[in-house]
Amino acid sequence: MKRETIHYIINKLKKINVMRRFILMILMVLTVSVANLAYAGTTSDPAGTTTGNVNDITAVTPGKPTKSEVENQVGHNKVAINMVWVLITGFLVMFMQAGFALVETGLTRAKNANHTMAMNFMVYALGMIGFFISGFAIMFGGFGTIGTLGGFGGLSHEFAINIFGHTFGLFGTTGFLLSGGTYDVAVFALFLFEMVFMDTTATIPTGSMAERWKFSSFAIYGLLVGGLIYPIFGNWVWGGGWLSQLGHMFGLGHGVVDFAGSAVVHMTGGVLALVGAKMIGPRVGKYNKDGSTNAIPGHNIPLAIVGCFILAFGWFGFNSGSSLAGGDLRISVVAVNTMIASATGAFASMLYMWWFKTKKPDPTMMMNGMLAGLVAITAPCAFVNVWSAAIIGLVAGVLVIEASFFFERKLKIDDPVGAISVHGVNGAWGVLALGLFADGSYGSGWNGVQGTVTGLFYGDASQFVAQFIGVITNIIYVAAIGWTVFKITGFFTHGIRVNVDAELEGLDVPEMGIEGYSGVKMDKNSETPLAR
Repeated sequence: MKRETIHYIINKLKKINVMRRFILMILMVLTVSVANLAYAGTTSDPAGTTTGNVNDITAVTPGKPTKSEVENQVGHNKVAINMVWVLITGFLVMFMQAGFALVETGLTRAKNANHTMAMNFMVYALGMIGFFISGFAIMFGGFGTIGTLGGFGGLSHEFAINIFGHTFGLFGTTGFLLSGGTYDVAVFALFLFEMVFMDTTATIPTGSMAERWKFSSFAIYGLLVGGLIYPIFGNWVWGGGWLSQLGHMFGLGHGVVDFAGSAVVHMTGGVLALVGAKMIGPRVGKYNKDGSTNAIPGHNIPLAIVGCFILAFGWFGFNSGSSLAGGDLRISVVAVNTMIASATGAFASMLYMWWFKTKKPDPTMMMNGMLAGLVAITAPCAFVNVWSAAIIGLVAGVLVIEASFFFERKLKIDDPVGAISVHGVNGAWGVLALGLFADGSYGSGWNGVQGTVTGLFYGDASQFVAQFIGVITNIIYVAAIGWTVFKITGFFTHGIRVNVDAELEGLDVPEMGIEGYSGVKMDKNSETPLAR
């Protein structure tokens, strides 16, 4: 066959393919046009202004609901809004665990990265198991009606004692293993939200005891903090226990008020961190024979700062979600107060370190200043105005620095990440700040007491007295039970601290069996200062 003939045939085939593609395209256009004509009578709503009408109300006769059916739909929608709000903010709080993991790992040494991460990871699971088995029941078994989530009243059994005609609630007795009539949507939403709060408490000591805590001892602690330690004090403040009733019983304001957990969550974790760090002792090389300190810097400050941002983001869920109601419009005030206190906390820490301490704007203290401001505003966030929130953050930013130097240099307590100062000291400051700055604009009927929550600076000194009692009670109870738990775990694990060789080597391989940074050659000896 001639070459010209072959080219002729190829060109013909190409023209045929082009014609086929053109015909297919025409058919597709015709198909779409016919479909559009078929739905031409349907009106779209790109602005969303007409979507949702009487046809969307659940009714026996679609489109013709009765008055009762409309009322039920309104009530159901209100609870649904609150339910979604509680769950989404709970998810935000759960993500804070990633922030804690990054902060603590970044502020400790590379040779312990895997061990520190593992504690932050497993405390989530261990604490949750403990809270599921017994913690939720102890904390909320006598909570009463869950008003914002539909009014379920099955959590109604509180163990209490009667002293001089007053009833002191001590712990709940309903809801172990989420059983006993608690198979209810409101209970499950409350469980999820409160469980992630407990996990924040549980993880705080992993920072103060980092780089020398035996993992087996930690694991037992993880179960007990969720199953026993945290829930008891939580019941006294949030579960209808005796501290919440100080106003009703003795006229002390509205009893101990803690909107989102400066005391219940952060101070509890901070006191546990203090007791644990004291019992476990300082890291090898931290102190010289004359008592002077050696710096043991963290190995990845950028990692820690990213973790701090994650925590600040999650804190919007932490504080705003504690309304347990998406329809409570006070959440906007709560969110802005939270944000402002975090900013003034970081600002105060930066300036205080820069001007008065090290003459440098220490990034780690900027970060802890922000966290301190967040911790301090957690209790009063719903009850104070924005100027008070700014002041609370400023004080927290200075307080965290002075407390860190005090614990490290005066008490010789080695806290690698500053957890005691951030959570313990500023948790206490936040509780007391509520008793000072609550402006009486919110909290009507709180803890069964008429009127709004008002602090000392706005005319009610008794509220400050109640807050002070709450702080002292937390210190006494948590220190006592923390010491007991660490002693018990030490008994079963032959001490809570690793041996010196493992500490010098780094805990990744001796405790976890794998390096945190596999394939990276590290000078581990240089990470441990030589004490003089």
